Amino acid sequence: MAGPDSQSDDRLAAAHDALRSGGDIQFDMMPAPGRQPPPAWLKALGEWLEEVLAPVGRFLHWIGSFMPDAPYARIFLWTIIAALALLILWIVVDRIRHGEWRLPQWRRRRTAQSMEAAEEDWTPDAAPARAWLEEADALAGQGRYAEAVHHLLLRSVEDMARRRPQIVRPALTSRDLARAPGIPSAPRRLFTEIAQAVERSLFGGRPIDATEWDRCRHAYADFAQTRNWAA
Repeated sequence: MAGPDSQSDDRLAAAHDALRSGGDIQFDMMPAPGRQPPPAWLKALGEWLEEVLAPVGRFLHWIGSFMPDAPYARIFLWTIIAALALLILWIVVDRIRHGEWRLPQWRRRRTAQSMEAAEEDWTPDAAPARAWLEEADALAGQGRYAEAVHHLLLRSVEDMARRRPQIVRPALTSRDLARAPGIPSAPRRLFTEIAQAVERSLFGGRPIDATEWDRCRHAYADFAQTRNWAA
């Protein structure tokens, strides 16, 4: 006759068998699905990048061969190299944007002397400016004051395009040019005065009389003033 412990073990074994046969609970670990291979185009792209960047890797390895074995020294030297590379990149981008080579501190620390030099450098050459004024005076002598002022405005834009080629764009209006950065304050004020007179004439229907023409002519004469102008 089986004892109580034997009967309890039999019931436990029967309950375990029933539990396993039910299929609701997983008792066996299934193997993980295998990793799918990358697509052919991605594999080809990786091989192409590896081939293209191989010279860069050899160059960096060559530079690293001159460095000491100390890890902190390598980190310091690589940091300096990265900073120099970023500086060169910034200078190249700045050259493309502004049309001149310059270091960052030159732009941040512009002295009063350099500002005065920029003002003087902005003015047109004497000979073209004198010819443009003579053409405008001829129009004004015929009473065509609006055309004369418009002529001075166009000549001012031409000079801007020559002095600051990165500023003048075909789609910009005279009002846009008057607000453009990189123009010294005195030429900006004089150009704005001429541009506003033309704007009132073309779009506002207001005629330009002899008084306004004379004011715009003096503004352009100041705009075009150089040391050689008096000579």
